[in-house]
Amino acid sequence: MRFSSLLCVAAASVATACFARQPDQGVSSFDAAASSVAQRARETPPRRARNVILFIGDGMGISTITAARILEGQLRGGDGEGNRLSFEEFPASALVRTYSANQQVSDSAPTATAMLTGWRANDMALSVAPAVAVDEADAAVIAPHVLPTLLERAEQRGLATGVVTTTRITHATPASTYAHTPNRDWEYAGQLPPGATLPDIAAQLVQRQRTGNGIEVVLGGGRESMLPVEMADPEYPDRRGRRRDGRNLINEWLEAQPGSTFVWNREQLLAAGDGPLLGLFEPSHMRYEADRSKDRAGEPSLAEMTRVAIARLRKQRKGYFLMVEGGRIDHGHHAGNAYRALTDTIAFSDAVRAATEAVDARDTLILVTADHSHTLTIGGYPARGNPILGLVRGPGATAPERDAQGRPYTTLSYANGPGFNIVEGNIDEAPRRPAAAGRDRDLSDVDTTAAGFHQQSLVPLAGETHGGEDVALFARGPGSELVRGSIAQNEIFHIARRALGL
Repeated sequence: MRFSSLLCVAAASVATACFARQPDQGVSSFDAAASSVAQRARETPPRRARNVILFIGDGMGISTITAARILEGQLRGGDGEGNRLSFEEFPASALVRTYSANQQVSDSAPTATAMLTGWRANDMALSVAPAVAVDEADAAVIAPHVLPTLLERAEQRGLATGVVTTTRITHATPASTYAHTPNRDWEYAGQLPPGATLPDIAAQLVQRQRTGNGIEVVLGGGRESMLPVEMADPEYPDRRGRRRDGRNLINEWLEAQPGSTFVWNREQLLAAGDGPLLGLFEPSHMRYEADRSKDRAGEPSLAEMTRVAIARLRKQRKGYFLMVEGGRIDHGHHAGNAYRALTDTIAFSDAVRAATEAVDARDTLILVTADHSHTLTIGGYPARGNPILGLVRGPGATAPERDAQGRPYTTLSYANGPGFNIVEGNIDEAPRRPAAAGRDRDLSDVDTTAAGFHQQSLVPLAGETHGGEDVALFARGPGSELVRGSIAQNEIFHIARRALGL
């Protein structure tokens, strides 16, 4: 059975009748969110939008926004505390509750699913209802529980669509726009269990491209998930693809839509002609902004990818839906490396600014939010203007403040993570060095503002975890009238859906 035939593409008015209901005091999470948004719409009728852009800063909790705001201002030589990131200028905002169907502190898969489908999902699940077990790989069993996404609904109505990310295009957040699987780790052939009939995530991207007029723009990393193990990477000849089924999905993607183009570096991206565009700029995730060589042809910025996507999508007269993810904010935090997390947050803000400059605020709704938070904390009593990545120094002090053990400490730290031990070198490649407890390390002679510094943590874990507190939602344009107060995460779907009239 073709996987596309398993998708329920019911109209929005009957969507909840097509999929299993999850227990929630007798009301599905989809219905509860829809009802909440409908109530606000009755109180303040929203305007209709021609286009919707959903920006997701992966792991961009409120403490991350605060620290990145200060860092950006300080890097400019100005007032960090009084600075604002681009989206903080938006007129509408709300707090967003991020718990999933089965967890207080969520993974990126169910949080992205909530925003893209209107349903709360289980940990690891991408756009499937909670009734599906995480190890279920039978497509026929999964079929009744498939949840249509905003991107799929937009495609069904003839809108143009796009997905832009700094992670692998098969990673949790981008995959939630087009893939349906109970396990986010099933990115390529060879990762699913023996006998599986469910296509891997990369294969589902190609399958989506064969339906209707396909996705117009797909930009990010992840070439290895699309290429067979026998094939060398176009940029790094010593690296091979990861697919064990012999399929070259880049070629299949190109064949699915006439006039499609594949690019793998910045120069090719900026020179690409019309037609559907697939850009994969690294074998795995794209580089952190801090590591992206500005004179290197192979790596476009998130802002550049956003501009290219909007320029292509706005040619569609019916409008478009675009999802843009700053995905590596999350990875910097998991490594306990605030510098890279914050500089990627600044790059994410630059991409939002690029979008606001490229669109008409009268017909385009821009939503900016995070899928979840992290355990980053901002503490001590540092003076105004003290380097946000530095040691705590109080007003008028010439020496750092000291902890109970007589050691200086940083303004930024993590509640858990690898910073319990000393961590040095490239956070993607270098082994962690447990030579001495990081939280007991004397930082007197350490440059804590350096890109390679990893903040101290309280609880020793191999990787820092997500945080469970609310995240922020910022909005501008028609439909932003519904963004206010404290809302459930899956209400974001209903706000975008109403704006587009889906």
